[in-house]
Amino acid sequence: MTGSQDEPRTVCRRTVVAAVGGAGLTVALTACGDDAPGDGKGAGSTGGANAPGGDSGGTPGGGGGGKVLAGVAEIPEGGGKIIGDVVVTQPVKGEFKAFSAKCTHQGCAVGSVAANVIVCPCHNSRFDASDSSVQGGPATSPLPSAPIRREGDSIVLA
Repeated sequence: MTGSQDEPRTVCRRTVVAAVGGAGLTVALTACGDDAPGDGKGAGSTGGANAPGGDSGGTPGGGGGGKVLAGVAEIPEGGGKIIGDVVVTQPVKGEFKAFSAKCTHQGCAVGSVAANVIVCPCHNSRFDASDSSVQGGPATSPLPSAPIRREGDSIVLA
């Protein structure tokens, strides 16, 4: 009798490895994002996440129009803040930009913004905080920009 419930099933090693790898990726991606803007914890300040941002252009990582990303006071001059899949910067006083927080090299989440430089911790790619141009590789393409606007004391995804 083939196919009975009493017979053991043979599972390929490749199937097991793929299933375990997929489950691990799901856990890792779930742990990466913190979409709570402005709470000052975890990925919301200057560490971790994937995505869009900028004064013009498309919305690379999706995102809904009108979503408040941060308060103006939360974005330091010459620095920035990573909020979910967006990195918002203030390269000069009163000028705000937003870019994808996903590195163009291998898709890692950028990890920090300081001294007008966005840094990816995976392979140390560096991007200019004013236009996301590559300052140091291995990335060769700038971070995609996403439209933002200032509404009073808030930075909003357009």
